[in-house]
Amino acid sequence: MNILVVTGRRAFETAKTSVGAAATVRRLETDIAAFITPKMLESIPDSRNYDLILIPGLISADFSSLEKKLGIPIRRGPKHACDLGFVLQYAGSVEFSTRIPACELLRDLRRTEAVREVESLEDGAQASFHVKGLKIGGSSRMKVMAEIVDATRLDEDELREKVNYFVSSGADIIDLGAGLDASPADVTSAVATARALTSLPVSIDTLNPDHILAGIKAGADIVLSLNRENIGKVGKEVAKSGAAAVVIPDDGNDDIFSNIRRARACGIINIIADPVIEPVGHGFVDSLAGYSMFRKANPATPLFFGAGNITELFDADSIGINALLAGAAMELRAAILFTPEFSSKAHGSIGEMKAASMMMALAQKRGTAPKDLGIDLLVIKEKRKREYEKPAVNAVSAEPPVSWQPDPKGSFRIGITGTEIVARHRDGAITGAHAADVFNTIMKMGLVSRPDHAAYLGRELMKAELAIKFRRSYAQDDDF
Repeated sequence: MNILVVTGRRAFETAKTSVGAAATVRRLETDIAAFITPKMLESIPDSRNYDLILIPGLISADFSSLEKKLGIPIRRGPKHACDLGFVLQYAGSVEFSTRIPACELLRDLRRTEAVREVESLEDGAQASFHVKGLKIGGSSRMKVMAEIVDATRLDEDELREKVNYFVSSGADIIDLGAGLDASPADVTSAVATARALTSLPVSIDTLNPDHILAGIKAGADIVLSLNRENIGKVGKEVAKSGAAAVVIPDDGNDDIFSNIRRARACGIINIIADPVIEPVGHGFVDSLAGYSMFRKANPATPLFFGAGNITELFDADSIGINALLAGAAMELRAAILFTPEFSSKAHGSIGEMKAASMMMALAQKRGTAPKDLGIDLLVIKEKRKREYEKPAVNAVSAEPPVSWQPDPKGSFRIGITGTEIVARHRDGAITGAHAADVFNTIMKMGLVSRPDHAAYLGRELMKAELAIKFRRSYAQDDDF
């Protein structure tokens, strides 16, 4: 396929380097590639000799008339020249758009295809057993169990909100933690509420025999957890209910095999083994070795991997930690990734773990490292870095403001709800998900009269939008 890539003076060298021998690159008479016009493109003498012309993704001009005149597809390339090499890999197999930059088109397309591939893999996977139709273990994808800590202490509305949030975040199983002060009636109520809200499997999370019995009578699909202390008291009832059971070692005794034998002796068929992962600094590496030893000794029993034990006790961004833990769990052939979102720093862990579990399924199937899969957990870091601006010549050094003058039209108090920006003014409030939309509405309503006030609002509104995007809190005038 003979492809022409057009760009401006500033991006020319970057475009040539990125494209290599995959296409012809032409530099047009403009510094900024986004300012290329149909007239500039039409001036290229041999433009009719190509099968496809790629224009910069940020161009706003309409090239439809020129496309008809030349009889050649004119499509949007990526927003940034450094992505041209990546985009050109798909020329001929993907129909590029006249409206959507190729980098965005491919990102969405590759993710859609990756998700479909994961779903197809899951459809064909063999499971160790099923819980409410959900495949557990075997060759199936690792399932994400989301713990609602102290679910029995929440009122019904709070519990409903938590369950709905975890379901929308991608959880495969809803785990209900029973507080130490809970009554069997509290457990029954929590399980009933969760089961009424979702068709996902529901687990009861407690060592208390009375709570376990109340949970399975209310319809819990999984019991978390059984050990030597409670197996004798609840084992036969768990077996009778048909619930799956997570089996753990006893305190001070790491012989999980004995407890699995006790559970099987009670008639429990569907067992998930949890050798217990320890926090960093408290035996993390040794506990990983314990998982590896268990898996070698017992290749078939599904494994439970308590990633939350690490993430919750680690003051680092959860995204990378969860991705790496999911990778370790994949190599151990774990069946369940367990995590709460108890602390603020771990907020978003369910969605992160779901993405990670899908990434690991694809990496396993393709026999590759978890990269270039179509699904990723890159939030702050960039896969392809753009070039920095060259130092300006004879530039004026920026100066901080000398004084602040109030706007006669009034001030704004800016905040976020978690999903929307709220800009409050004496004449009313403006809400929206995007800073540009809120700012444009403010200007349209004539609520700003000073340029410095407008610039200030732009800064603060963008900080608020970023806070929503990165699930952070926001305070006006505070550092982000």
